[in-house]
Amino acid sequence: MKISLNPSTRFESRHNGPSASEIAIMLEKIGAASLDELIDQTIPKSIQLGRPMDLPKAKTEASFLREFKKLASKNRIFKSFIGLGYYDTIVPGVILRNILENPGWYTAYTPYQAEIAQGRLEALINYQTMVMDLTGMEMANASLLDEATAAAEAMTMLYASKPKEKKNAHKFFVDEKVFPQTKDLLITRAAPIGIELEIASLSKLDLTNPDLFGILLQYPNADGEVVDHSALVASAKESHVLTAFATDLLSLTLLTPPGEFGADVVVGTSQRFGVPMGYGGPHAAFFATRDAYKRQVPGRIIGVSVDKDGNKAYRMALQTREQHIKREKATSNICTAQVLLAVMAGMYAVYHGPKSLKEIAARTHGLAQLTAKALRKYGFEQVNAHFFDTIQIKTDAVQQSKIKAFALSSEMNFRYEPGFVFLSFDQAKTISDVKAIVDIFSKSTTEKAQIDWENLVEGLELNLPESLNRKSAYLTHPVFNQYHSEHEMLRYIKRLENKDLSLVHSMISLGSCTMKLNATTEMIPVTWPEFGQMHPFAPQDQAAGYFELFQNLRRWLSEITGFADTSLQPNSGAQGEYAGLMVIRAYHMSRGDHHRNVALIPTSAHGTNPASAVMAGMKVVLVKCDERGNIDVADLKAKAEEHKADLSCLMVTYPSTHGVFEEAIQEICQIIHDNGGQVYMDGANMNAQVGLTSPGIIGADVCHLNLHKTFCIPHGGGGPGMGPICVAKHLVPFLPGNPLVQTGGTQAITAISAAPFGSASILPISYAYIAMMGGDGLTNATKIAILNANYIKARLESHYPILYTGTQGRAAHEMILDCRAFKEVGIEVEDIAKRLMDYGFHAPTVSFPVAGTLMIEPTESETMAELDRFCDAMIAIRAEIQEVYDGQADRENNVLKNAPHTAVLALSDAWSLPYSREKAVYPLSYVKANKFWPSVRRIDSAYGDRNLVCSCIPVEEYVQAEA
Repeated sequence: MKISLNPSTRFESRHNGPSASEIAIMLEKIGAASLDELIDQTIPKSIQLGRPMDLPKAKTEASFLREFKKLASKNRIFKSFIGLGYYDTIVPGVILRNILENPGWYTAYTPYQAEIAQGRLEALINYQTMVMDLTGMEMANASLLDEATAAAEAMTMLYASKPKEKKNAHKFFVDEKVFPQTKDLLITRAAPIGIELEIASLSKLDLTNPDLFGILLQYPNADGEVVDHSALVASAKESHVLTAFATDLLSLTLLTPPGEFGADVVVGTSQRFGVPMGYGGPHAAFFATRDAYKRQVPGRIIGVSVDKDGNKAYRMALQTREQHIKREKATSNICTAQVLLAVMAGMYAVYHGPKSLKEIAARTHGLAQLTAKALRKYGFEQVNAHFFDTIQIKTDAVQQSKIKAFALSSEMNFRYEPGFVFLSFDQAKTISDVKAIVDIFSKSTTEKAQIDWENLVEGLELNLPESLNRKSAYLTHPVFNQYHSEHEMLRYIKRLENKDLSLVHSMISLGSCTMKLNATTEMIPVTWPEFGQMHPFAPQDQAAGYFELFQNLRRWLSEITGFADTSLQPNSGAQGEYAGLMVIRAYHMSRGDHHRNVALIPTSAHGTNPASAVMAGMKVVLVKCDERGNIDVADLKAKAEEHKADLSCLMVTYPSTHGVFEEAIQEICQIIHDNGGQVYMDGANMNAQVGLTSPGIIGADVCHLNLHKTFCIPHGGGGPGMGPICVAKHLVPFLPGNPLVQTGGTQAITAISAAPFGSASILPISYAYIAMMGGDGLTNATKIAILNANYIKARLESHYPILYTGTQGRAAHEMILDCRAFKEVGIEVEDIAKRLMDYGFHAPTVSFPVAGTLMIEPTESETMAELDRFCDAMIAIRAEIQEVYDGQADRENNVLKNAPHTAVLALSDAWSLPYSREKAVYPLSYVKANKFWPSVRRIDSAYGDRNLVCSCIPVEEYVQAEA
């Protein structure tokens, strides 16, 4: 054997599932001579790229990690005292290793199939309970994207929920002491939907103004001041003005919670509960409100229901993905949560419990107080009388300059404003840090002092007005009081993990959701401190590694999409949609076309599309689809011409939501341009485009990319996501900015997300994927994705009708199975979804984009063996449906209607079902070797909505469940 000294294993061969021999077998099955012939039969020649992408040569996994560590080392991690909603925290090792770094948690999908998601649903119930307890509110959702967007959701919810006395009110007052990133984002959100913002000192607030519908306060505020707002809230109620608070969860272990003031909404971030700063994200924001608003709450709510046997079980409640139901009538486009981060924050509370959390808060407050006392010895004036973790120190310009220089040389970051230095403390700070700070300040003054540290420490007491001292109990549920030893905590985390099906078990073939491999090498840098421990508002020269990453990633994504530049700021796909539309809006306005506000949207579009358009101040006009599922070009042309004077844009998904590369796409884009509009392309299906075609080629002007789909960031059980936007040259000037960090275009729109670069700490995942695949590897991945989809189509099309295909009978990377005919024997598409659990699979996408169907997307990461297992399961289920047709199985009491089947049911002494236990739980031989057991039987969704409970189940029932 001849020896080669070059590494032989390319990452591409690890990422793509099928081997060369399997590819040949699959091509024969689908009737294509080669991969290239299949692509020619799938993607119109007129839009094929026809050249290799200009991307760096693929790196091996080892060489990538080696070189990326050098890039990471360019980030200099200083101790941060900046605050403003971002704090150092200590991630408990048991949570770091067993949740954040564990694919059993991070590769799970959104818990739409609740019977195989009970673990993370319980973890989210814990999170909701924690938020409700600490804020003093009646209900909470399962998290939002960040604090600033949560505040914006509060504003829009209150606007939609105004009392009748305020039906014409349109003004929202924001205290000037709210965090600057939140104020900037509120400006973005308010203008398009007709809300007038007043950002001013509280002394300017006029509660009697008939146009005022709501107010937002920060508690503690941006200066660190803690103010008793109970009288203000009472006065607001008398004037029918609604109140929202942005607050800090850790502070609420010591402070009277806003719910006890009578607040209507309370928002904030749970970042300091064990989630690293990560240069801005991802973190789980919280949203808590009163029971009266439960049907207006944005995002997802986890509720308690019962299963078929009457046992308590968790599920998503109240149809909270409302934009898919209400579409253009939706008040929010939020269709996700920060599940993985909410799970971490909730587990942080479980791990520490109320006593330890209060001790952490008191120690944090004590360090701030100790610093203030010591600095007073040197003649420094501390301005904020009452504070939790942040002190405001008065300085002159010369002093401040010296302090800044000494702080930087000591690798410390303070926050500076004219005349003041702000210091924010957190769990990770120590008395040594206090002494170092005092030493820095002492060098900037001629005052001399001798500090008796023991005496100062001895005299520390909680420094809050009596009215603000929290007296109510919190986190009293057993779950927050019994897992404080690491052994018990580990077992609890594992117990929940074992209830959830994820990519570690089997393929998750969700159409439009692209559940592909999240390779371990891609994930490793996420928990490196060089990325995790950086504050998003740290001086940019300390973040050189991050900026090199941003620059390269922007260039690569722009090349992949055929566009001029990219903004990394949007921190979800829906935020990317909104950002793209706001950039289009700014472009039209820059040309004096303020009236252009009509968005044409095909009826097949994602439900977030019309919701995002409405949020961007646009009027939605729906465009028909033809019988093949394609956009009706004649209807599009007629509506574009009808609205020519006011046309803003077309929102189009490509390939279509029906899984087809529409032949007329270039003509469609040209029609929009001819009538003065712009084309926004939804990037949900980019997994079928990369390297073969691009949004730029088809004629689009802007697209968003779901990095948590095509570019390998894990779904995390329902979040985090990232939704950067890529734009053509004429839209580059309008890319979003940030009030504290220079980013965006020369005419940047205001912020889309709280942090300047969104959830920056997960960008290394997509960076690694592109770097290790290279241009050829990415192109081959797209080809394999299309091959895998068409292989499944070839195996299933004689058993299930395939709803839409291209002109040559090919699917793109996904296809729709039509299950509507089975209703004639009482079988619903939900029955198929639940029965798949017994075969060890998560269902494909159910009833979207067509009710009564399944949309299947296998991704390129699945091997032929796994595709065959899935197809075998679907064919076996079709045979079970046939048994009902043939009268061999009862219409109501059959293996599909009773699915899923649990171990408890299978082992029960009383088996009364009209089929064998083996048929129920081991329907195919491969299931026996690797059985995944659903932990509950089918859940009664209606019961959970009628009896909404979104906190931990009562103590008595919890004890029984634990037993």
